[in-house]
Amino acid sequence: VQLVESGGGLVQPGGSLRLSCTAFGMFVGSNTMAWYRQAPGEQTEFLAQITSSSISNYADSVKGRFTISRDNAKNTVYLQMNSVGLGDTAVYYCMANNLWGQGTQVTVSS
Repeated sequence: VQLVESGGGLVQPGGSLRLSCTAFGMFVGSNTMAWYRQAPGEQTEFLAQITSSSISNYADSVKGRFTISRDNAKNTVYLQMNSVGLGDTAVYYCMANNLWGQGTQVTVSS
């Protein structure tokens, strides 16, 4: 069982980025899937989750800017990031059932 994140990179302040988390050996539609991030020197921060019933919830820090979604056919969960700021620079992780991906780096810089 494995979660593989992708889509990170360098983005300018105010820009957008979409992260992907593809699952292997498990079905994203049957599990609560979550996104977290960890900035340098900071603790891991919960961002968003989507349940098997497609109920989503968000941390206040990203509510209204980030959107979590799921494509069952691709067995992939997404995190659409809009209006990013310097404070969004971090390694972003996908998590399900205490299984973590390797993370993808997002750097916000002009």
